[in-house]
Amino acid sequence: MAPSGLKAVVGEKILSGVIKSVKKDGEWKVLIVDHTSMRILSSCCKMSDIMAEGITIVEDITKRREPIPSLEAIYLISPTEKSVRALINDFREVPTFTYKAAHVFFTDSCPDALFAEVGRSKVTKVIKTLKEINVAFIPYESQVYSLDAPETFHCFFSSHRSSEKGKIMEILAEQIATLCATVKEYPAVRYRKASEDTCTLAQLVHEKLIAHKADNPRMGEEPDKARSQLLIVDRGYDPVSPILHELTLQAMAYDLVNIEQDIYRYETPGIGDSKEKEVLLDEDDDLWMQLRHMHIADVTKKVTELLKNFCESKRMTTDKANIKDLSQILKKMPQYQKELSKYSTHLHLAEDCMKVFKATVEKLCAVEQDLAMGTDVEGEKIKDPMKLIVPVLLDSAVSPYNKIRIILLYIYYMNGIKEESLSKLIQHANIQNDSNIIKNLQNLGFPVIHGSLGGYSKPERKARVQETYQLSRWTPILKDVIEDAIEDKLDRKLWPFISENVTTINAAPAVSARFGNWHKPKTAAEYRTGPRLILFIIGGMTFSEVRCSYEVTKATDGKWEVLIGSSHVITPDSFLDDLKKLDQPLQ
Repeated sequence: MAPSGLKAVVGEKILSGVIKSVKKDGEWKVLIVDHTSMRILSSCCKMSDIMAEGITIVEDITKRREPIPSLEAIYLISPTEKSVRALINDFREVPTFTYKAAHVFFTDSCPDALFAEVGRSKVTKVIKTLKEINVAFIPYESQVYSLDAPETFHCFFSSHRSSEKGKIMEILAEQIATLCATVKEYPAVRYRKASEDTCTLAQLVHEKLIAHKADNPRMGEEPDKARSQLLIVDRGYDPVSPILHELTLQAMAYDLVNIEQDIYRYETPGIGDSKEKEVLLDEDDDLWMQLRHMHIADVTKKVTELLKNFCESKRMTTDKANIKDLSQILKKMPQYQKELSKYSTHLHLAEDCMKVFKATVEKLCAVEQDLAMGTDVEGEKIKDPMKLIVPVLLDSAVSPYNKIRIILLYIYYMNGIKEESLSKLIQHANIQNDSNIIKNLQNLGFPVIHGSLGGYSKPERKARVQETYQLSRWTPILKDVIEDAIEDKLDRKLWPFISENVTTINAAPAVSARFGNWHKPKTAAEYRTGPRLILFIIGGMTFSEVRCSYEVTKATDGKWEVLIGSSHVITPDSFLDDLKKLDQPLQ
């Protein structure tokens, strides 16, 4: 599947703005990247696309490389000390430089001190291009971006790193501004008022946007772009979504199955021995795109139905006896191995999720939903939450982290509890080794100990009447916020503007269809003409919040596009791991 949304925009920016911009017919070049730019590149460009544009090899700037003095090199690197010094070192040796010439593209703005270092070095003799491309984020999915900075969680919420916060915010603000510039948005900036950090970051982002607008006055000038907004919110606003067991496929799989760097590994029955298979879960897989936000109860049904349709379209009959036995189908249709292996992967994934669910999770879900919602399946208020949680806490088969998730939801339901009550819960659950996780949630602005943080109040929730599964009644709080922002119902006192967008709908100068740029092919960024709502969450985003962004976009019939981003994506385990480290200095 061709990349869409953010991935397409960034992929085009790199291929056109970097590689094609210095391409000469018949000339091969070397592409040099660092860790950051490689992450950006691999998220949106295929190696075959890069090679097709005259790149003979892609190399890591931090590794030892063989000199190729006959070829020019394109450096796509982040403007860090390590990468800039490595660039300088490539052109230090006399008589032979590592490459014939250098085309240097920084991912974002290069600090003056490093720029001066480049200016004093021999590399100036061979630099043919020197540009900043302003892509300091990873397009994780078509509507999702990551700043690839999980360590900032510790910086924002731990007292051990509070001195670094200003510097970190400055970097994040520039990264967020490069996202806005890349999608040609100059949004009005808003923030959640209860948090000091959201206000500071919003102010910094606004300043960076003004600077980007000065460089590119056309930013945000399309009709309808005047309504675009950037919302900055903190993780403490919704402490529930990161700890609930979610039962939609993507969120559930990343929570319950061991998926590392988006790679799912599973055993396939082979002849004799079983083989381990590795599959990348990304948007190149159209089946994953269809299934990722579906409830697990519907996934297996859907895959089986799609597989049946596929077989029938190839004029092969299937029956219930062999629809699950893909190896039999494969023997009859070996030419469709690639397509059939996709069905196999997703059946395996759904099966792996269900195995864990049935074994350990199912009995927890009803308790979690009742505590999060404050009501039971019938909509009746929970009268005795202790009665719900004690059996779980005393059950030795429940893991410490699952018990902590239940305790945190109980505390959320109670709006904080007394110190001695917490000690008893920890003792009952026998989780003394991990008990600091519970207290550390307080660093996110949530009152674990009753009355410890003054006037905390839960956000008012929207009444939702749609049919849903009993174990999936909770809706992330952010979905209410997204819908209200789009409908212009978001409370301006609770979500103040740093700036209202000054662009008016008629601000764009008229362009003659006869003499204007009608003949130029539109770029991916220009295809999107309606307004966007861009969200940034300080402290990590969950897959359930990601799903909500797609759901709301779809519900507006594409009139709005919601982009969601954070320093990183979190799973329940990684969130609890992050909380555990908050009272320790980061190694």
